[in-house]
Amino acid sequence: MTLSKKERLCGRKLTDKLFHREGSRSMAAFPVRLVYLRIEADADRPPAQMMVSVPKRCFKRAVKRNRVKRQVREAYRKNKHILYDAVKEHEGTALALAFIWLDDKLWDTPKVERKVVNLMQRLAEKLNSR
Repeated sequence: MTLSKKERLCGRKLTDKLFHREGSRSMAAFPVRLVYLRIEADADRPPAQMMVSVPKRCFKRAVKRNRVKRQVREAYRKNKHILYDAVKEHEGTALALAFIWLDDKLWDTPKVERKVVNLMQRLAEKLNSR
């Protein structure tokens, strides 16, 4: 599976909705926080769109910020089927996701992947319980 351009969350409108609207929720599995919002599905929109944010406050050097972004994106790409299966059951619904890094230390890739998968599974459970 790949992570296509359409699956990346970009654009001011949707990002503002995600961070400045009452309907968005968040959960954390340290060192990653997931902010998500249920949105209406379009024909050209994938079931979930994601973005990754690593604050400059955590890592001053861009090399380290980019490494963490790569780790989180790769973990999402390998396990996005968890969310896609959950969203399929709710027609007309899509997800906007933002993964935000919280720690000021680098983590091993398998540990980052475990945390991202944990968040995705918890979100899938919440979607299915509604």
